[in-house]
Amino acid sequence: MKIKICGLTRREDVETALSLGVDALGFILADSPRKVSLEDVSSLVGGLPPFSSTVAVVANPSESELEEIVSSRLFDCVQFHGSESPEIVASVPIKTIKAFGIASKEDLDEALSYGGADWLLLDGRVGRATGGTGRPFDWKMLRGRQIGRPWILAGGLGPDNLEKAVRTAMPPTVDLNSALETAPGIKDGKRMARAVEIVRVLEGEEL
Repeated sequence: MKIKICGLTRREDVETALSLGVDALGFILADSPRKVSLEDVSSLVGGLPPFSSTVAVVANPSESELEEIVSSRLFDCVQFHGSESPEIVASVPIKTIKAFGIASKEDLDEALSYGGADWLLLDGRVGRATGGTGRPFDWKMLRGRQIGRPWILAGGLGPDNLEKAVRTAMPPTVDLNSALETAPGIKDGKRMARAVEIVRVLEGEEL
């Protein structure tokens, strides 16, 4: 099972994530309390071992913004959180993730029918808000569903509910953010370590 930690804003949290063997590091370039600039990301990852993938999180970016993100060579992947069309997502020359807010079976059906992205990210939904909500959804909706491509479970996942989420939904990848924080963008090293430990223990079980 892969682990992505998103909303990173501090070098020390990036270094902690790498030391824990996290698979992907997410940096939010869209409007958010955790927003960082390309210059920030360059400082956050500069000189670090390239053992984890880096993900740019965006929402309805312009064509020029996407070009700047790709040409920066800071990222292995772009994660889309807006209303981007499959054509826009498919046009990006690096790997892509398309996020969907899930509150109902209809939301899940819509997400699973989306083409163009390498991964789907299934997040909780609150109203029509764009971006991560930090809220879980009913993971039981995923039981027995054929996703058909790599996917990521998100939405308020952390040490307190991660075991239940994994046992219920059996995701190939989990995305962790707000439940690891003491304040927006400020990760807690102990919570990060505990979350990674939970996933690694579950990996060794017959789920």
